[in-house]
Amino acid sequence: MNDDEADRRARTPAVRGDGGTKGADDVALDPWGSTSVGDYRKLFEEFGIESFEDVLPRVPTPHYLMRRGVIFGHRDYRAVAEAMANDEPFAALSGFMPTGDPHIGHKLVFDELIWHQERGGDAYGLIADLEAHAARGLSWEEIDEHAESYLLSLLALGFDPEEGTLYRQSTNEAVQELAFELGTKANFSELGAIYDFDGETEVSYMQSVVTQMADILYPQLEEPKPTVIPVGPDQDPHMRLARDLAGRMRYFGVTEAYASFELDDAERGLVARAYDALTEDAPEDSDGDDSDVRCSDAAAWLNSERPPSDALEGAIETLEAGGKEPLRPRVRFLDRNATPAAFEALIEAIDGEKRVYEGHVDSFSLDREAAEELAREIETEHGGYGFRPPSSVYHRFMTGLTGGKMSSSVPASHISLLDDPADGHDKVMSATTGGRETAEKQRELGGEADECPVYELYAYLLSGDDDEFAAEVYEECVGGERLCGGCKEQAAELMAEFLEEHQEKREEAREVLAGLDVELESDRR
Repeated sequence: MNDDEADRRARTPAVRGDGGTKGADDVALDPWGSTSVGDYRKLFEEFGIESFEDVLPRVPTPHYLMRRGVIFGHRDYRAVAEAMANDEPFAALSGFMPTGDPHIGHKLVFDELIWHQERGGDAYGLIADLEAHAARGLSWEEIDEHAESYLLSLLALGFDPEEGTLYRQSTNEAVQELAFELGTKANFSELGAIYDFDGETEVSYMQSVVTQMADILYPQLEEPKPTVIPVGPDQDPHMRLARDLAGRMRYFGVTEAYASFELDDAERGLVARAYDALTEDAPEDSDGDDSDVRCSDAAAWLNSERPPSDALEGAIETLEAGGKEPLRPRVRFLDRNATPAAFEALIEAIDGEKRVYEGHVDSFSLDREAAEELAREIETEHGGYGFRPPSSVYHRFMTGLTGGKMSSSVPASHISLLDDPADGHDKVMSATTGGRETAEKQRELGGEADECPVYELYAYLLSGDDDEFAAEVYEECVGGERLCGGCKEQAAELMAEFLEEHQEKREEAREVLAGLDVELESDRR
């Protein structure tokens, strides 16, 4: 990161860490519900989403949504950032459920997809029409109408259809075939636990979930590569399931191990601590290996040190059962779905010391990263998918213009990308703000930009890539120089200009869309 970029980031006001929404402390992520998040930090604690701030320095020329903290979290985005920095293959995909007109909240996802395409990624935009029909009950006529509108806005905002892929779920046979295969690795109990499905849930509704899993993995059908899915946090249940299914489809699982038996992740960490402590000062034997450490030695060490962990008793019990078996670090290849030929090819390809068991192979020479690459290479050579776990980035929900969550079903809460520019202007002028009760108090105390839907319009959309302008609006507001009337008038004018320009580009995109291999009228009835 150069000095100019560092200075720009320092001047860029970030959206508040707790999302700027009061209340709603309990977080329940529902992909089809009215999820609201009162404290985005709870997503780190409860669901394992990582803070995007940690990975931001690795991202070449980050998008302004990243710089301003609108994109606040991720799962495994480092793999995508590394591929981007090294000019290696990666992909980005997002789907749009055509249940209404696209609005400015959807523009966040459009922009994220286009930005990844501009950085060299294979970009995929899809119309989730099967989901809209099964989960929302829309007719195919309604779906057709809205599908065209989403695609027009995506093209108008800069998606390059010559370099990217656009499709509908209902017409993509490869996606549907992959969904069928993924369905062999999922069951009703699991979907019920994740999505609260019950005996009254329609089968097509459940099937649409598996189709979404196929969408997420579709960019890797020809070649395994890092793939990012930009979503709101309400879609995280889909991402967790997709990552699980990607692993279940693999021929081989790769883990670190210390003995012939299996350990879970928590137990493995405890055994690693014991092994490191017991070998730290031990002399090497004549063969250059660490002095012998037995399972019983590690059990005794854990029993005496008793590091705090829920897995401690299980680890001690397993080690005691191992008795005098030596502990030695190794990488383990687990046979999950491999064909006999693939398993034999893997054994042959592992160089150095190894041990072959009925259901796994242990290598004492490879590190974890090299083992992962070897497993994927053998798998793809023998007809497997070799999927990498898909990554995701999470953006904050836009606050509705009337307060609360922006919702397609509440017209006053959002601005449609199809709204007449004059109507868009009026909606901004009618929006709630984070201003004080009087102009005098505003000048004295400053405005509350962190609680203001109008400031969000500047940060999320109206400032574009101009961080200095976004910072100026923020500082003038909280410093009491900027009053709400003038601030809203400026935002309203900028919004009208944006809508006018966008709708002109939508009309230009109609000819482009007509020439693409995307069916705009479904023959389903």
